[in-house]
Amino acid sequence: MTTKTTLLITKDPSHPLAYVALRYAKALLNETDENKKPTLQLFFYADSAHLANRLRWQSADQLDLTQQWQALARKHGLALPVCVSTALSRGVSDSENSARHQLTGDNLADGFTLVGLSELAMMLQDDNRLIAF
Repeated sequence: MTTKTTLLITKDPSHPLAYVALRYAKALLNETDENKKPTLQLFFYADSAHLANRLRWQSADQLDLTQQWQALARKHGLALPVCVSTALSRGVSDSENSARHQLTGDNLADGFTLVGLSELAMMLQDDNRLIAF
């Protein structure tokens, strides 16, 4: 049985550990045989929900972590789940939640999805290694 790795990312995009989480994910995926499905799962929680805000401005001299996660997810077929409660409390919403909570518009970045915390619990049910950043 293959051990899966779940990265629990909690840091704001401006925090150094947010960048370390991305580097770790890239390194782990580079070790994976191209013929095998990735054994990496991601979950964005707390301040990392800011990564899912398509309206978040990023200065040109800094790496745009939102775009980096989107590219990594596309390349490796990864999901980008974000805890819905922490996202909404930080002003990040999709169209469904905006309608439900009577918000004006949505700003969820492409590739990210808002999910319940139960998604994280389900990720951890199998043989799994959890690494938090």
